[in-house]
Amino acid sequence: MRKTVVRFVFVLSMLSVGALGAIVLSQPIQQTRPAAAAAANGLPDLSTVAEQALKVSVSIASTVTQQVNDPWSRIFYGNLYQVPVSGSGVIVSKDGYVLTNRHVVGDGAGKIRVTLPDGVERAANIVGIDDVSDLAVVKVDGKNLPTLAWGDSSQLRVAQWVLAVGNPFQLSGTVTLGIVSTVSRPGSQVGTYSDFIQTDAAINPGNSGGALINARGELVGINTMIYSESGGNQGIGFAIPSNLAQQIMKELIDKGEVLRGTIGIASLRNIDADTSEANGLGRVDGVIIMALYRGSPAVRAGLQRYDIITKVNDQTVTDANQFLKVVYNAKIGSAVKLEVARGGRRANVDVAVVKLTGPR
Repeated sequence: MRKTVVRFVFVLSMLSVGALGAIVLSQPIQQTRPAAAAAANGLPDLSTVAEQALKVSVSIASTVTQQVNDPWSRIFYGNLYQVPVSGSGVIVSKDGYVLTNRHVVGDGAGKIRVTLPDGVERAANIVGIDDVSDLAVVKVDGKNLPTLAWGDSSQLRVAQWVLAVGNPFQLSGTVTLGIVSTVSRPGSQVGTYSDFIQTDAAINPGNSGGALINARGELVGINTMIYSESGGNQGIGFAIPSNLAQQIMKELIDKGEVLRGTIGIASLRNIDADTSEANGLGRVDGVIIMALYRGSPAVRAGLQRYDIITKVNDQTVTDANQFLKVVYNAKIGSAVKLEVARGGRRANVDVAVVKLTGPR
């Protein structure tokens, strides 16, 4: 039997020469929204909505830094090398702020170029990046750029029509149609912090950072990755909900970063009662600590590898992402209260929250 390999793929295109798709958005202001007209056959006519979306669609070209793993290649390239990429994004203000994915712009060390719908290419500067949510904001010089209205992602319903706009395979200004498959796919199911909108609108490499738009012409999500056996579209795509994207965007523009808390746990793994009991850890559910950072608040509080965290701030811990959300959102300088199981015994531990300065 052929072994099937299923991957979560960030929809990012590698290229030698090319541009990266992006889309233009605004701060939340009142705007005239192009409602979808009803076609004769009863299906919505989304042509006007698509036309408005394409007017704000831009392309971005960037480079990302990658590790050289082959020892022979290190002789010529060193430990790191720059890879040209393409993706998509959204301009979030009339004066040229662009919202995209963090993995589209990398660490911001490389050059970033944005091409507007009129074909004019402009240099862009990093405003801020957020590793946790995989969102970033860059800035180009601009005046009176077209914008889209923000939609309320919490109001989405399964089977509503949506359009995915971006630059798959460097084919700029591409629009695909689908429905909302799931309104809130837990991040724990796809290995990330954020919960996602799931859609069957075609999303392919190069769509990263592009807009997911509802039938009212509002931005309801930022297309980020796909679930695929082949690396291409199989009808399972994921977008960061607009409510979260807008919140992150505002913090990046206002502060240049998103303040998040950490207690210094480097690695966590979900564990259930059967597994914990089978490994002699007692019969408990929660998350098991696999690694801690030296000198971290968690170490200073006495936490150890293989401790199982069963509660955080009196909430039962269901998975690692749920636990991390609580810690990320905790006030810097405060403490989180943990219930920890070790060797069949449980104890309550208060752990100081400090500022997160890296991906975790």
